[in-house]
Amino acid sequence: MAYIEHLHTQEIELGLDRVRAVYGRLPKLSCPVITIGGTNGKGSTTAFLEAIYLAAGYRVGAYFSPHLVRYNERMRIGGREVEDDVVCRAFAKVEAARGDRPLTYFEFGTLVALVLFAEAALDVVILEVGLGGRLDAVNVVEPAVAVVVSVGTDHQDWLGPNREIIGREKAGIFRAGRPAVIGFDVTESVTHEAERLGAPIYLGGRDFHYMAARHQWRYVSEAGARDLPHPALRGGYQLANAACALAAIDALPTLAVSTGAIRQGLSDVRLAGRFQSLPGSPQVILDVAHNVEAAEVLARTLAEQPVAGRTLAVVGMLKDKPVADVFRVLAGSFDEWFVASLADPRGADGAFLASALADLGRTARGIYQDPIAACEAALAIAATGDRVVIFGSFKTVGVILEHVASKRAGGGGGAI
Repeated sequence: MAYIEHLHTQEIELGLDRVRAVYGRLPKLSCPVITIGGTNGKGSTTAFLEAIYLAAGYRVGAYFSPHLVRYNERMRIGGREVEDDVVCRAFAKVEAARGDRPLTYFEFGTLVALVLFAEAALDVVILEVGLGGRLDAVNVVEPAVAVVVSVGTDHQDWLGPNREIIGREKAGIFRAGRPAVIGFDVTESVTHEAERLGAPIYLGGRDFHYMAARHQWRYVSEAGARDLPHPALRGGYQLANAACALAAIDALPTLAVSTGAIRQGLSDVRLAGRFQSLPGSPQVILDVAHNVEAAEVLARTLAEQPVAGRTLAVVGMLKDKPVADVFRVLAGSFDEWFVASLADPRGADGAFLASALADLGRTARGIYQDPIAACEAALAIAATGDRVVIFGSFKTVGVILEHVASKRAGGGGGAI
């Protein structure tokens, strides 16, 4: 892992020429591929598709990014993370194929996943796009169906200054004559790009819909209506992601899926860090919200699920994220704030986060050297009926999850 981090002088360099050249020397996928893009919700949509196809009896490969604790989280075959030795053999094949071409960390890892999936005799592969769409490494593969779940304002330095331009980049995963599933929170530019390419469009709110009720939800499309259980991924916003997944399944009729498999998949789905509740008391919630749109969803979900006591924030963020805007959205959601520095070249200093809070008239309860220390401090004052919400970055949530795993392995008690 350390080796591939330094193969390229830049962490990100958009473009497909390098990846396409190396991919030309590697084994190819022989099964249908569903590509999932968007700003928020693409990881959850990928997980929904994986769980439903597994429940239907298919052999499934799923690619996620980024990981939280272990690199292996990015590649699942048959619902299980690929083992180290298998991943390393795929690393060696990509290394041999690349020659002297410099690949970024994400490009190299994407090719590793494609090698693993090509060699696994799969029925379907689901690929989560990384940054953007048109120039993302995942886009070297020709999808049978492409999905754009949402469009927000993340990565503006790379993708463009506004949602319309960003949406056009996200829509670069669509293909002429191949179904394009378009979610509920997108821009007109996404639909326009699908139309320009001549892709059959499945548009959320027009061609498929969802309606929530207390004990179930309903998915409606041209194929009819299905009453379904609420998914294991918590939060009302997950229904929009699940609906996009079901629309993708409708758009790929060669892989038949029964209503029973859909119900089972919704119950089985798993993806860490998406309003994830840890066992124990007080309640601890982990959420990777790190941009304005995700913060709005987190604020709404917290309001929909009130607690008797206080809600305490533990936050660590990257300095290239819209810290002030995220805090503005969530200012009214928390009673106390515990801010943490992230030990990462892109990590924001805790004092910087505290200053951003002060600009909004809020005072941090404490400034901590890392998310673990901040979380321990929040738990120390949390009473029965309170909850602690850890958010702000995949890296923040990953640090806590790794700490949880370490404590469990050592027999430690407590919520974390």
